Amino acid sequence: MRHILTVLISASLLLLSGCSLLDTMADDGEVLLAQMDDPNVWLSHGRTYDEQRYSPLDSINTDTVGDLGLSWFYDMDTRRGQEATPLFVDGVLYLTSAWSKVHAFDARSGELLWQYDPEVPGEWAVKGCCDVVNRGVAYQDGMIFSASFDGRLFALDAKTGAKQWETDTIIDRSKSYTITGAPRVVKGRVLIGNGGGEFGVRGYVSAYNARTGELDWRFYTVPGNPDDGFEDPAMEMAAKTWSGEWWTAGGGGTVWDSMAYDPELDLLYIGVGNGSPWNPDVRAPGNKGIEDNLFLSSIVALRPDTGEYVWHYQTTPGDQWDFTATQQMILADLDIKGKARKVIMQAPKNGFFYVIDRETGEFISAEAFVPVNWADGVDQKTGRPNIVPEAYYQKSDGAPFSSLPGPMGAHNWHSMSFDPNTGLVYIPAQVLGFPYKDVPDDYELSELTVNLGVDLKSVALPGDPEIRKAIRGTIGGHLVAWDPVTQKEVWRVEHGGAWNGGALSTAGGLVFQGDHKGNFSAYDARTGKTLWQQPVQTGVVAAPITYALDGEQYVAILAGWGGIMPLLTGDLSHIKGEGPQVNRSRLLVYKLGGKKTLPEPYDVTRTKVPAPASFGTAAQIDKGLGLYQRYCAGCHGDTAVSGGVLPDLRWSYALSDEDTWFLITRDGGLKEAGMVGFGKELSDDDLTAIRAFVTHRAHESGVAQ
Repeated sequence: MRHILTVLISASLLLLSGCSLLDTMADDGEVLLAQMDDPNVWLSHGRTYDEQRYSPLDSINTDTVGDLGLSWFYDMDTRRGQEATPLFVDGVLYLTSAWSKVHAFDARSGELLWQYDPEVPGEWAVKGCCDVVNRGVAYQDGMIFSASFDGRLFALDAKTGAKQWETDTIIDRSKSYTITGAPRVVKGRVLIGNGGGEFGVRGYVSAYNARTGELDWRFYTVPGNPDDGFEDPAMEMAAKTWSGEWWTAGGGGTVWDSMAYDPELDLLYIGVGNGSPWNPDVRAPGNKGIEDNLFLSSIVALRPDTGEYVWHYQTTPGDQWDFTATQQMILADLDIKGKARKVIMQAPKNGFFYVIDRETGEFISAEAFVPVNWADGVDQKTGRPNIVPEAYYQKSDGAPFSSLPGPMGAHNWHSMSFDPNTGLVYIPAQVLGFPYKDVPDDYELSELTVNLGVDLKSVALPGDPEIRKAIRGTIGGHLVAWDPVTQKEVWRVEHGGAWNGGALSTAGGLVFQGDHKGNFSAYDARTGKTLWQQPVQTGVVAAPITYALDGEQYVAILAGWGGIMPLLTGDLSHIKGEGPQVNRSRLLVYKLGGKKTLPEPYDVTRTKVPAPASFGTAAQIDKGLGLYQRYCAGCHGDTAVSGGVLPDLRWSYALSDEDTWFLITRDGGLKEAGMVGFGKELSDDDLTAIRAFVTHRAHESGVAQ
């Protein structure tokens, strides 16, 4: 009732004053909060501030879902990864696509109303770890807010797409900062973090005035150089958990995705990412040992008006495995041991599902939701993981530590959902390990590629196709229904592979999810039984939404294969027994009785040029392997096997022509397409070694002819 009265009073005042809603309401957020209560709309990334991704709509339910059909679709103009959650307001769907393009569609017909292209420079792609993706927009008072891959935040008129303001969020443009996450709007402020945790940056989150784009406050997540002074008491406190010269390598801790807000407590929650580099001995030269390094891999509560620190909880102290806490945070009220608790729930990369008191940050419980071997559980008194000694690979005798999970995570950015009716959280879980190994003493930081502090050469996949096939068979992915009170699995749906889409739950008793095989499915929320499924002709990694218009309920999802796993892991991300998943980027919208059909799959295969004869000495090819793994694998696949999103270099025409090879790899001849030149850091001999290695791999893997 309070929200309804606020809207009515505000509207009356507007009529009397002649002022715009944006002018008068952008600072208190009550109107947006009231609008979110409408079950027909989807106004924020997780629908509401609690990020539950649950909809009260129930026309599409366990009885009617069998009649769900395609209402309309739209082919996007890029074949890169698609990770955005659409928003729905006033009959319009708003979403982003790869390269940070913003689109507005008539939600009834699918007509494209407008498109805004921030024109991200292609060469900025080298500054990102995980594809040129974008996870969506924010909305308030007739304005759409979005951020570009190269770090700009802008406001657009929701009706026309005309830009109202733009601001630069990057504190140092010489560093490899990016933005892939969706902004949030809280109390008239647009909140956004940055990526770059693999590239030597210092993390932070910023709040901008929604009307003007002016910076209101900024909270840093790791301390800077003490000689420069600390920005606030939180940074002074955090600095006591670091030693050595940590600021020289950046520190990391980027806020690259998840945020949530509790209006009642007036607390903003941010998820903080990994250290930069991963390896603490490289991250903080001269450190005294194993330290917590706050606020890496932590949930941090802030005051949204000022950015003032309130509390934190660290899921992975001293993180050196890329076990970020940037994964989705869900707010809910649970009955735990007969007591009502206001909780925040998270399933970060490290494999444990956490339930934390969101008022105080007090640890409540945590249990593994996938196989975990880096820690022997979480201490139920301290809330700290019991890390096994061998997991500290930088302290080992040189042997790699084969960890479950690995840096892809037991759960990555793919959205969870919470159904208050079943009391279950639906998690896109995966089983995917990684062998961490310390780097040689002569390891140097780079400006043009990732700085992980782990030996990527020694952990490269073997070349033998049969061994690779066997490794692929160990990778799993599933949708798990998890009881956060008992900390136990209730049911699961196996997908036969990792990197599956986000989840949506509804009052109709359904859970919707797309998968890596190209299916979009609806499951019974209580049992996991498949009730409906349709092929979408591409892998799905994004999460669906649902909305109602003219008395009809719709379900919308942006399909398109991409992100770090398809780019990096090559044939490990392929469908078992088949080739790579093809990216056919589409927005698909369904309703009961929908009769639209997709066209026959169009051909997106690229020209394959036979490789030249093998050349180079064994030492040269081995050198090329090490350089390839560090500079090339993140886009073109581990050991030169593409995951199907970007070109497979084993088929590249440039292998056969040295001049063309140097034009591209040294001079940046394709920089507008995202392929920069590496001549600043790699010599001609280095680049020739990479060419010799890729040619060798073309023959070794049997694709040379």
